[in-house]
Amino acid sequence: MSEASVTLNESPAVVKQGRPASAWRTGWKKFSANRFALIGLIVMVFFLLVAFAAPLIAPFSPSKIDMMVPNLPAGTDHHVLGTDDLGRDIFSRLVYSSQVSLLVGFAVAFAAVLIGTLIGAVSGFFGGFVDTCFMRLVDVMNSIPLLFLNILVLAIFGNKFYYMILVLSLTSWMGVARLVRGTFLQLREMQYVEAAKAIGVSDWGIIFRHLLRNASAPIIVNATLMVGGAILTESALSYLGLGIQIPQTSWGQMLSNSQQYMLIDPMQAVYPGFCILIVVLAVNFIGDGLRDVLDPRQRAMLSPRRLERWRKRFLK
Repeated sequence: MSEASVTLNESPAVVKQGRPASAWRTGWKKFSANRFALIGLIVMVFFLLVAFAAPLIAPFSPSKIDMMVPNLPAGTDHHVLGTDDLGRDIFSRLVYSSQVSLLVGFAVAFAAVLIGTLIGAVSGFFGGFVDTCFMRLVDVMNSIPLLFLNILVLAIFGNKFYYMILVLSLTSWMGVARLVRGTFLQLREMQYVEAAKAIGVSDWGIIFRHLLRNASAPIIVNATLMVGGAILTESALSYLGLGIQIPQTSWGQMLSNSQQYMLIDPMQAVYPGFCILIVVLAVNFIGDGLRDVLDPRQRAMLSPRRLERWRKRFLK
């Protein structure tokens, strides 16, 4: 009698211990096993917090001009990183520039992924004439030098903030469209798609309820990598004078303003360039970590055990 009671009392604990971990917990465990991806996530969270708390962190206004203190070295008169040629505090401008650069990166990535996903999904699922029209449009867009197209459009219509996001979004969706199209060409031949058609599910229902969920892994990875590309493109356009304009500030604009003082004070260019480098590297590391989590083939190739065996074998 006592043994039976012990067995009954222990059975819930046994069932609880044998319960599999959730998908989120498993994914986080695999993501955190990649040290570079974890460091990239920490760096990105740090810059996002800096961007949100910019009014609390920055000691001065980023557009405050003081011609009495131009080109001060770091640590002079409460200016942590010094001042630029117009007496503006470099540290405050770096903090506020994170808002613009990160906003452009995430907004462009979101809009481009949305456009590319819709076009690629429709093209890959329906095929035929629809696929031909969309893919020829992708070929035409890929044949145009996108940087020069962005410069031309911004020079004609103006270089306002929302114009830049719109132009970069409309010229960055082609890679996502090709990726989603290729994934849909494979998924539409699956048996569950035939079963959904047999029970009367509409084509759009199959696309959004079934196929898009199964194609979400490469889309998420590509979206993270596009954030870094958008930040670099915005920095390049701002460096050429066609991006963010005064009184707003961005890291690319700070690079453009500091180029004439490279021989006098090169640190004015080092600070924003270093921020761009760190953020883009962090985004790429996060994308690599998500690829390891979401792609089983990548997990098999880049597992920690294989890396450890490789280190022991070749790094003696």
